Order: sequence, then structure tokens, then C-alpha cells
Amino acid sequence: MGAQLRVYKRRIRSVTATKKITKAMEMIAASRIVKAQRQVAASTPYATELTRAVTAVATGSTTKHPLTTEAEAPARAAVLLITSDRGLAGGYSSNAIKAAERLSERLRGEGKEVDTYIVGRKGVAYYGFRERKVSDSWTGFTDSPTYADAKQVAAPLIEAIQTETAEGGADELHIVFTEFVSMMTQTPVDDRMLPLSLEKAQEETGGKDQILPLFDFEPSAEDVLDALLPRYVESRIYNALLQSAASEHAARRRAMKSATDNAGELIKSLSRLANAARQAEITQEISEIVGGSSALADATAGSDE
Repeated sequence: MGAQLRVYKRRIRSVTATKKITKAMEMIAASRIVKAQRQVAASTPYATELTRAVTAVATGSTTKHPLTTEAEAPARAAVLLITSDRGLAGGYSSNAIKAAERLSERLRGEGKEVDTYIVGRKGVAYYGFRERKVSDSWTGFTDSPTYADAKQVAAPLIEAIQTETAEGGADELHIVFTEFVSMMTQTPVDDRMLPLSLEKAQEETGGKDQILPLFDFEPSAEDVLDALLPRYVESRIYNALLQSAASEHAARRRAMKSATDNAGELIKSLSRLANAARQAEITQEISEIVGGSSALADATAGSDE
């Protein structure tokens, strides 16, 4: 076997092994998407009803509360960015990071300081490589988040929104995550969680024309909002984590399918090159045999004369 043919054979074996790996990762991601979609569907009604409850309290009282009342001159905003712990998911993490960068630039343009909180190793690595300050970070659960993880992430954010700006608190709380639209479409979005926009909340929970029931608040509307604040933030973060997990699996499945298809095309191309090299070797060997035979025949004819 010639040297060139050995090179092609070795590359074909290498690409074939890679194709098996990417195909397995594609199948794993596809199986996890179903579970993630179910979790998203299960968590959405709770988040919607909780938002409706907060809207009812806010519209039914005149209480000023960090959950519903905007600061007169907001000076600091907290931004939570959700990325992935692992790569091989196409542009999933980079698109979310770009959305967070655009949001931070817009907030700074409005004269606000930005405190960044990050979920996922990819986001942590991005900010760490550029030596940018990160207020807090969490890793290790992006592909399968639980409500306990959401509570862990929400704790410092709730503390920040309840603390005065002069003491390191925040006037606004924003979240950047990837919304799962379909198996083929995942869209990075930025959303302001706090203060809650009542108009937007009404649209999310059934429209502006919905009739809310009358409530009596015990012991007071402020105490009710204090109790709902952590639940609201936790549920929104949990839903965002689940949406991001489903988007991550879908993006990884699509990336691995593309890699598998490309590996198949590369194997076909290398096989054609290997066949051409083999044919060239055979042709050369035949030419050498014919040439040797002709030389031998000429030598024999010369000796007969």
C-alpha cells in the first residue's frame, strides 16, 4: 500500500470515529429535549399565576414596593446572564453573551451602573478571560436545572433589589436567557424582572381587558408583596433556566447533526480520493509489469540474434 493511500485510510478511520461520537451526542441531546420541554410546560402556569397575583396586589393597592415601583432616578441595575456549562452547542452561549453585552451597553448609556451575575461556565470563562467584574456566578446545572438551583441563584438578586443603592443594592433586575421557540428556533432575549411592568404583566397573563377579582390584604398589601417577591423572582428564574436548558439541548442537537452530516460528506470525499490513489497505484504497477515484460522480451530477442 502506498504512502498516500495509507494517509487517506487513516483519515477515514479518524473521521468515522468522530462521526460515531457526534451521532451519539445528537441522540442524547434529542432525548433530553423532550424532558426539558415538559418541565418548561409544567413551570409556565405557576409563573403565570404568580405574576397575575402580583399584578392584582399592585393594581389593588397604592403601596410602594421594589417589586412594582420604579425608582425616581435608577442608578444601578443587576443583570443575570444564563449560558451553558458545556460547549458543542453552536452559537447558543455566544448569542446569549452578545445579548447581555447589548443590554449592558444600553443600561450604561442610560447612566446606570451594571452588576453582572452569570450562570454557566461559558459565560464565566468569557468574562474571566476579559478580566471583567462578576458579582456572583453559578455552574454545574445548566443542562438540568432544579427549583433549588433557581432559589440559589435568586437569593443574592433578591437581596440586591431589597438593599439601598448607596449600600451596593440595585434599582432594577434584568435577566438574559435563550427562549425556546421550537426545535429549530431559539432566541436570546433580555427581560426586566423588577420592577414589574404592570402593562406587560397583564399582557402575559391574559390581556389588559381581563377583570381581576377584588382582594382584601391581610395584614397589608406591603406584607403580601414582601411574601410574593422571592416567589416571583424564583419562579421567573426557574422558568428561564428551563427555557435555556431546552434551547441548549436543541442547539447541541442541531450542531451535532450538522457535524455528523459533514463527517459523512468528508468520508465520501476521502473514499473517492482513496479509490483514485488505489487506482493510480494499480495503474503504475501494471505499467511497471508491462514495461518490465517488454524489456525482458527485448533482451531475449537480442540474445537470440
